[in-house]
Amino acid sequence: MVEWHHAPVHKLGEQGCYMVTAGTYRKEKIFNSASALDLLQDNLLSLAERYGWNLQAWAVLANHYHFVAFSPPEAKSLPDMLRQFHSETARIINRRQNAKRRRVWYQFWDSHITHQTSYLARLKYVHYNPVHHGLVEDLIQYRWCSAGWFEETTGAGFQRTVRSFGTKRLNVIDDY
Repeated sequence: MVEWHHAPVHKLGEQGCYMVTAGTYRKEKIFNSASALDLLQDNLLSLAERYGWNLQAWAVLANHYHFVAFSPPEAKSLPDMLRQFHSETARIINRRQNAKRRRVWYQFWDSHITHQTSYLARLKYVHYNPVHHGLVEDLIQYRWCSAGWFEETTGAGFQRTVRSFGTKRLNVIDDY
């Protein structure tokens, strides 16, 4: 892996919809148990609500996560929310795994979604991420993803629309 000293540019500020991806340091599968994944998902849902981010889709895996969310009026709160999310989850998982001072998170990447087709394709991408990584065959089987919630809370027509979108042309960092 090539190390680069610059972090990704975050052009936050405009209210709107964003997709966020973050990975663990050196892509280590640190969150490799049900309780660790529960920690990630519960913390993400709680902090998103506290910071006013309206989650539309999410998937948390052993070494990365993705989510799509509508921002509050101040989209600039995203780095603060993620800093708290990463800090809290790192502290807890390191304590659980007796790994003092281990670096857990690496960076996050965000993109401001400005077109409906891009939004719909990213919803599908996030929901199918556990399938993409070979963790399950049926996306509903993976409980640390919003796919089950999406199936229960949205109409059949919208579900068909989201499923119809291709994701191969999306530029998402996901080499985990």
